[in-house]
Amino acid sequence: MEFDKLLRDVIQRNVRDALAEDIGDGDRTAALIDADDVAGATIIARQPAVIAGRPWVDEVFRQIDDRVLVDWYIDDGRAADTGDVICKLVGNTRSLLTGERTSLNFLQTLSATATTTAAYVAAVGDNRARVLDTRKTLPGLRVAQKYAVRCGGGSNHRFGLFDAILIKENHIRRAGSIAAALAAANGPDDILIEVEVESLDELREALDAGASRILLDNFSLADLRAAVDINSGYGYLAAELEASGNVSLESIRSIADTGVDYISVGAITKNVAAVDLSMLMRID
Repeated sequence: MEFDKLLRDVIQRNVRDALAEDIGDGDRTAALIDADDVAGATIIARQPAVIAGRPWVDEVFRQIDDRVLVDWYIDDGRAADTGDVICKLVGNTRSLLTGERTSLNFLQTLSATATTTAAYVAAVGDNRARVLDTRKTLPGLRVAQKYAVRCGGGSNHRFGLFDAILIKENHIRRAGSIAAALAAANGPDDILIEVEVESLDELREALDAGASRILLDNFSLADLRAAVDINSGYGYLAAELEASGNVSLESIRSIADTGVDYISVGAITKNVAAVDLSMLMRID
């Protein structure tokens, strides 16, 4: 998957759809301002945050009025403190007002994802485990949130059902066994094939069937440590191990200490609360 191209297409579509639902057949309130009035504005952080969403903000004003200038002081992936100016804008006042809410919605939501991700990454500390996102994303904003996860220092799992195979409990039940499900899996040579297991016995079955990536679903810490030991006993046939299920900021360090390779965290995309940001018009 060419992420940059996917991102460009998604940004344009996200913004087009968001503006359409907000503006409809016209911004009747902005029309109260003189059509030739020009103003400046600043977007300010009201709380500490890791910033993400710059391309969406830029695209909002490009689609509304490409004469609006946006000057960024804090780029995506960088931290902002309370009171910091994230960017300054100059342009037609009507255009600034029309784009205010949509641009902030993207910036607040994506910065929330980046900020939450950064907290989980920091909690892992110096362990090797990488923090992964999941498909538990806001509808229509999956690529945007996965971009924000990267801004927060996390890594992306599969984007959807099309770019990886994750064999879960119901697939195994219908296929008949882990081995049967793995044998039926096919796709491009470079596609990720991962199997989810719920016990140490299922882990052994997956390893014996040749699984190269295994998701350990809701394992206790003791079972995670045992899984790492069992896996290492397979030598060059060992799989990459991913821990998943009810991961919290309080538990992630202990999970990482077990020696797993990845920890997938649904909370970094589905449980986020928008970062507090404001756009303030300058009064000359």
